[in-house]
Amino acid sequence: MFVSLIHNTLVTNFIPNYTMKIGIINERKNPPDRRVVLSPKECKRLLKKYPQLTIKVESSDNRFFTDEDYVNQGVEVVKDVSDCDVLLGVKEVPIEFLIPNKKYFFFSHTIKKQEYNRKLLQAILAKNIELYDHEVIVNKKGQRLVAFGKYAGIVGAYNGFRAYGMKNKLFQLPKAEELHDQLMLIHELQKIKLPAIKVLLTGKGRVGNGAKEMLKGMRMREVTIQEFLTKTFKEPVYVQIDVLDYNKRKDGEVKDQNDFFKNPSEYESNFMRFAKVADLFIAGHFYGDGAPFLFTREDAKSNEFHINTIADISCDIDGPVASTIRSSTIADPIYGYNPATEKEVDFKNKNAIAVMAVDNLPCELPKDASEGFGDSFAKHVIPAFLNNDEDGVLLRARMTENGKLTERFSYLQNYIDGK
Repeated sequence: MFVSLIHNTLVTNFIPNYTMKIGIINERKNPPDRRVVLSPKECKRLLKKYPQLTIKVESSDNRFFTDEDYVNQGVEVVKDVSDCDVLLGVKEVPIEFLIPNKKYFFFSHTIKKQEYNRKLLQAILAKNIELYDHEVIVNKKGQRLVAFGKYAGIVGAYNGFRAYGMKNKLFQLPKAEELHDQLMLIHELQKIKLPAIKVLLTGKGRVGNGAKEMLKGMRMREVTIQEFLTKTFKEPVYVQIDVLDYNKRKDGEVKDQNDFFKNPSEYESNFMRFAKVADLFIAGHFYGDGAPFLFTREDAKSNEFHINTIADISCDIDGPVASTIRSSTIADPIYGYNPATEKEVDFKNKNAIAVMAVDNLPCELPKDASEGFGDSFAKHVIPAFLNNDEDGVLLRARMTENGKLTERFSYLQNYIDGK
């Protein structure tokens, strides 16, 4: 059975001669993104598995995978994908390149009412585009099915060590974007000689565990929280902590994570006990509205605040990591934060905390990120086209339909109206 993406209704009967056309679009947002939803090999696997599927790739000079890479896997490369039913991209499509009356998949960055993309969502509705946002492709429990988080963690950890080496004048690492894949990043990290530092890693989701892969690849020793807080080591070590390790209830009661997520205002940060002994902090946590900040600007002014380098993968500006006062770029990834003045300074300044806060880290690892994302997309989304969306994957991810917001995303109406 197929979901018709030509019509807005589900097709409940198998149509032998029906061919669904998928178009992989050229990424046109600046700076160019080298990632893609489906790699050449993933396209080949899908075409073999689903004979009724047609995939066309819009020619591009920006992708990690070249046009020739796709052609070599038997995938058609074209100048125009406007005849396709479904158009797949990674980043936002510039308004002038949106094709009316099409189905699009991309990260729209509108679900949190981002001001800078209001006009994009307005244009999507005006052009009668059916938008499916990668960020809201979730299962019945609301857990994301496709994401780049793991690769943000991988690159973020690497960049954290690169920043630490430069801050402390210990070693130089090449930029991640200059290397081919994760194995090459690990190989570079294995070359460096670290002093007996303590590395703090927050988060145990995709991002945190992606960062942990790098620490394990370096063969760095993992220690317990108690060891991290109380012991001195002759080698570099790390600890990975979760929300109840750096937050505690104000009333002193000990409860589970569900209580924290339901009642974040009942908690206060317990992060400073780690900040007193850590040297490098890799922030791979998810921060929810209403939760306590990990550390404040006042905390950072304390003489006991020992961290001198922070790789903030989460990159919430003026939020839970006080030193993250802006995002940084792949071209210029590190800046300094002076706790005393609360201002940006040169990260090599002796009073500065070095901050790496690149907000598009997976772009530095386009091969691995594209392959991992495509594997998940092929596993969870493509079957939804073919099984009448029996698990509701498409239904939950559909933000717009027939020129209107779907019920699930109706909360965005005021945002669209400019209110």
